[in-house]
Amino acid sequence: QQLRRAHTNSAKDDAKLIFGTVFSLRNMVRKLGGDDDAFISYRTSGYKLHYYETPSNLRFVMLTDTATLSMRNVLHQIYINLWVEYVVKNPLAPAEHKGGEGVKNELFELGLDQFIRGLM
Repeated sequence: QQLRRAHTNSAKDDAKLIFGTVFSLRNMVRKLGGDDDAFISYRTSGYKLHYYETPSNLRFVMLTDTATLSMRNVLHQIYINLWVEYVVKNPLAPAEHKGGEGVKNELFELGLDQFIRGLM
């Protein structure tokens, strides 16, 4: 149980770090390049982070290996075909997900899993 809790804390900590990094890079790109410039991705020696932001400021992030080409269109498809269909159009889903808890939607999770597996 302690190992599971440590793993969960690690995942939460990773999510916070990713959010902070994306937030900072996005703001830096806008300040240096203007509002029309968009932050799309960044790469380290170990991974590449792909970023997509919707007009309503919903943010999608995907981590891949460093050789992967842009996944912006893939993230857009996840938003249009999965998020909108399974979360936005679901009358039982809460309108807001407070406290950074994320979304608990089995159909979205299953659809996302199938979609990602189809890319491999």
